[in-house]
Amino acid sequence: MHWINAVAIFIMIGSGWKIYNDDALFSFLRFPDAIVIGKWAQYGLQWHFFGMWIFVLNGIAYLSYGIVTGRFRQKLFPISVREVFVTVGEALRFRLRHDDLTHYNAVQKALYLGVMAVGVLIVISGLALWKPVQFSELANLFGSFQNIRLVHFLCMTAIVVFIVVHVTLALLVPQSLLAMLTGGPAIDSDEAPSAAAPTVAETKTIPEIKTVPEIETSR
Repeated sequence: MHWINAVAIFIMIGSGWKIYNDDALFSFLRFPDAIVIGKWAQYGLQWHFFGMWIFVLNGIAYLSYGIVTGRFRQKLFPISVREVFVTVGEALRFRLRHDDLTHYNAVQKALYLGVMAVGVLIVISGLALWKPVQFSELANLFGSFQNIRLVHFLCMTAIVVFIVVHVTLALLVPQSLLAMLTGGPAIDSDEAPSAAAPTVAETKTIPEIKTVPEIETSR
C-alpha cells in the first residue's frame, strides 16, 4: 500500500501543479513545466483524476486495514506533546535513534496521524472542487470556491512537507530507510506475548500415589 500511495501522490502533485498554473492562486508562484505532469491543463486534469482514484481506493483499503486489525491503535498511540518535543530535539542534534523499527517514535506518530487527517481533507476539498453542485454540502463547508482551492492547495503543501520530513528522518536512521524500501522488518510473534492474551504459567499436577495396606497372612 505504501508504494501504491507514493505513486498516486506523485501523479496527483505533478498534475495538480499543471492545473494550478492554468489558474494560479498566487501571482508570484508558478511551477516550472519541467516538474509538472501533462502538456496542457486538460491533460493534467486527466492525470489528476487517474491518480485520485488510486489514492482514494488505496486510502480506503489502508484505513480499513489499520482500524479493523488494531494496527493504528498499537502503532500510533499513546502519544504525548512532551515526547514529540524531546524527539524533535534529538533529531536536531542528530542523536535520533530507532533501534526497534517495529515501534514509531513520537515525531513519526504525529506525522502519520497528521498526514492521514490531511489526506481526508484533501479528498473532501477535491470532491468539492470537482463537483461543487453535486457535492454542495461539502462545498458549503468551505464558504466559497476560492476557499476550497486554497484549502486544497494548503493540503498539497502539507503533504509535500511531510514527504520531505519523512525522507529526512529516514536518512537520519539508515536502517529505517532500508526497511521502507523492503517493506519493513519481519516481526516474530513468538518473541513476546501479546498484551491482549497474557500467558498463564502451566501448573502440572503430580498424581497422588496411594499406598496399599499390607495384608497379614496366617501361617
